Amino acid sequence: MNPEPQQPGLQTTVPISFRRRGGKAVIVLPDGSRAVGAPSMVIDNTMIKLIARAHRWQQLLLQGVYASIEELAEAETINPSYVSRVMRLSCLAPSITEAIMEGQHPAHLTAKELLAPFPLAWAAQQEHFKLG
Repeated sequence: MNPEPQQPGLQTTVPISFRRRGGKAVIVLPDGSRAVGAPSMVIDNTMIKLIARAHRWQQLLLQGVYASIEELAEAETINPSYVSRVMRLSCLAPSITEAIMEGQHPAHLTAKELLAPFPLAWAAQQEHFKLG
């Protein structure tokens, strides 16, 4: 008995990536959209917690509970540079914050992207995060 020679297989390349959104894997196309019809809301608890933490820390500083970011970081036992990156989120445009809270943000927007430097002007943020 002589086995048939194997034919080279066909290979198809599809430019997609898999990302975690709200604890679930999502297929993201190169343009940042979801490949599979997503539910109307995809809540990302990580981003919501970061925004809430940013506003809470900002209030603690404004109320004088802590005199500096370093003092706040020490009290929270967190690195001061992380506190600074998270606190920037208190400057997000209201429309971006609302989109994240309602789960209407684009699939490409992640907590990691939120913590990276972004412009302070709200219109520039819309363009930076590709929301407008």
